[in-house]
Amino acid sequence: MTPPAKAHSLTGLFTGVLLTLPLMMLLYLGELLAGMPFVPFDLFDRMARLLPGPLITAGIDTMVSVLLALGAGGDLSSNAKIAERIMALVIFTGLGGLVGAAFFALMNRLPRAPREGYGPGGSAGLLFGLPLIAISFGVNVSATAEPLLRLVWLLALFAGWGAALGWVYNELCAVTLRQKRHTDGRTETSVQVIDRRQFLVRLGGASATLTVVGTGLGAALNTILNPATPAAPALPADGTATALVDGSGSPLPNAADPLQPAPGTRLEYTPVERHYRIDIVAGALPEFDAATYTLPITGSVANEVNWSLEDIRAMPAQDAFITMSCISNPIGGSLISTTKWTGVSFQHILAQIQPSPSAVALKIYGADGFDEYLALDLIRQDERIMLAYDFDDKPLPQRNGFPLRTHIPDRYGMKQPKWITRIEVVDAMGEGYWVRRGWSREALVRATSVIDTVATEAIYSQGAQYLVPIGGMAWAGDRGIAGVEVRVNGGDWQPAQLRSAMSDRAWNLWRYDWAFSEGSHTFEVRCIEADGTPQIETPAGVRPDGATGLHSARETLRNPA
Repeated sequence: MTPPAKAHSLTGLFTGVLLTLPLMMLLYLGELLAGMPFVPFDLFDRMARLLPGPLITAGIDTMVSVLLALGAGGDLSSNAKIAERIMALVIFTGLGGLVGAAFFALMNRLPRAPREGYGPGGSAGLLFGLPLIAISFGVNVSATAEPLLRLVWLLALFAGWGAALGWVYNELCAVTLRQKRHTDGRTETSVQVIDRRQFLVRLGGASATLTVVGTGLGAALNTILNPATPAAPALPADGTATALVDGSGSPLPNAADPLQPAPGTRLEYTPVERHYRIDIVAGALPEFDAATYTLPITGSVANEVNWSLEDIRAMPAQDAFITMSCISNPIGGSLISTTKWTGVSFQHILAQIQPSPSAVALKIYGADGFDEYLALDLIRQDERIMLAYDFDDKPLPQRNGFPLRTHIPDRYGMKQPKWITRIEVVDAMGEGYWVRRGWSREALVRATSVIDTVATEAIYSQGAQYLVPIGGMAWAGDRGIAGVEVRVNGGDWQPAQLRSAMSDRAWNLWRYDWAFSEGSHTFEVRCIEADGTPQIETPAGVRPDGATGLHSARETLRNPA
């Protein structure tokens, strides 16, 4: 009897990867058409919550650097989200490959009979899928399908994946008895083995075709089912008109300031569509129904509440033009934006719930698994700390935290939860999501200044002298900016003109018109806080307290004549 043929575990690794690609395509279509979970993103979300923060962020930062080096374009928040999703897909695909390798290795140890049929592969698929299904049910906040339907769908997909894995193994190990009858009456029997290389090439082609076609179909359906949001307004050609109004076209509070931004300077008021987004969600965003949403506040209080969104909007409101930045924003990075925020002061909320004498903090939970502590003493000292529900006089966009998020002046975004689901009043301070992962406990904003433009296309003459407009932004949280200085080619620092800020929590735009000189030049900028504290010039990375150092730009200027 011919011993059972075997297939190498490396072939199993390759097969697992090939079969996982169409599996992800089916998961994607299920998410798009029926509100099913996309398991690769759920797995990544879970890993991001369990693994050390520096490990996850280092991986994301590395992938962002690769994307930028390849000219992927986009801002840092977009690239970071792309990097997260690529990592999620790679991890899930690699896991499928490892399961395939382990399955082939196990099957090689079994006699022929137990290896036949779809049972062994289907069982392996379920063993692969069950932990992932449990993870998905634990972390997914966006799937809209009924839990039972989700369970049946995922079980069927993983069992089918495993059955396909078992079928491939059996095909690779199949032997055919070939009989040849000779003219003298003799019968010769030979063993014919499948051409494995040719089979795997056909399998790879089929897998790639299914994946590409399915992904293309999904992209087309996504365009139909989820029309793109209108494009953000174009940057102003002259650096003035659009920069002086908010999202509704109303004049900004500092519109009367005579200083006009240098052409090419960022918009003073960030369109909501361009507001940066950094969060721990790799997949679909949390979804809420404004009509049914409620915010429970429980714990060490005299009055526990469960407010609707309408209840919160009926409370005394405050609004302000606010600049917010991510602690992981490098010097000159794009993870910073300014818009109009509206919400209710946490002081008013404390007055309603009456914290007990032993209470020291709010523990705020987000639907994305994020949590952070907010000290009651800090709230009592600052009425500006708010529970926000509007950007630009409209409900928060889903991508920016609908229905509720917090605002704490002079703190980076890592301290400020979005998609808030509940608040617990606690008797002891703890460490929030990112603090537990090695980031700053206080996350106080560090002063920064940036060169947005050396406007070589806007050089103008003043008498016999040509001048080059240079402009950008300076920000120091709520501490204010007293001045901005620019130097060229390492020379003396020269004062720039400072445009007044929209509020005590918004950035300042600045402008410096430099006397033209032909050649290549390096421009640097620094700022001084309102109390005279200079910006930290010593370079430091973003971890754990935020980046420091000077921003610079290099330009080659030619005779404007």
